[in-house]
Amino acid sequence: MKIGFMQGRLVPSEKKNSIQYFPSKNWIKEIKIAKENKLNCMEWTANIENIKKNPIFQTKKIKKTRSILKKNNIKVVSLTCDFYMQKPSFKSSNPMKEIELLKKILINGENLGIKLFIIPLVDNSSLKNSSEEKKLIEQMIEISKKLKKKSKILFEIDYPPKKVLRFIRKFPKNFGINYDTGNSASLNYTFHDEKKYFSYVENIHIKDRKKNGKTVRLGKGNWKFKTFFKHLKKIKYNGNLILQTARSNDNKDLKEILQNKLFIRKYL
Repeated sequence: MKIGFMQGRLVPSEKKNSIQYFPSKNWIKEIKIAKENKLNCMEWTANIENIKKNPIFQTKKIKKTRSILKKNNIKVVSLTCDFYMQKPSFKSSNPMKEIELLKKILINGENLGIKLFIIPLVDNSSLKNSSEEKKLIEQMIEISKKLKKKSKILFEIDYPPKKVLRFIRKFPKNFGINYDTGNSASLNYTFHDEKKYFSYVENIHIKDRKKNGKTVRLGKGNWKFKTFFKHLKKIKYNGNLILQTARSNDNKDLKEILQNKLFIRKYL
């Protein structure tokens, strides 16, 4: 299991009161900070607000971005498509704009060496009915035809466990699940039931939350880490563990991430 961090967590957020936001002014600085602290595994993030400032959107800058990452020994293992949560294609009356944006990000991401692309189906992009689900399935299967053989689209979804299993079985093999410990804690889902779809999990967001509450420091919420990691060892999970943890309350973001990394290591 590789411990990685969510892009933007090592520097102050550039959007007030936003826990997760692409650091358009400091993304290179953050990569250097990551190298200095031996945080060599990262998940890229992309928001709709500053998407044009994001190198993942700028096709002509992919080669330069790849060079910066290589120089600093940073491997980008996944990309969380937060822009899709803000502008989901299956809720749009004219979805081509959202679909073309996603296709562009997937292609550029692959050229950056990314193989796992996370589509959030929570909050504003939560599926509300069978009609929305049908549209999503049709759109995603068509979009996935642009992917290379080893790349995958992973859904982060707020469905109850049994419904998640029925949902993901409707897709071909280049789809899977991004599991989020904090979301499950907040929704009060039982891990005993969630284990049934874990053969589809290929990336894990690590965070902690109170029931129906906000993200808190690891160990301060409702998530049962000991039980969780015991199961990961049992199934020999060999994927990524991405620290999508709470931000520091006193602007010591790097210290917060390093403390959370130590918290996770004691279970590995």
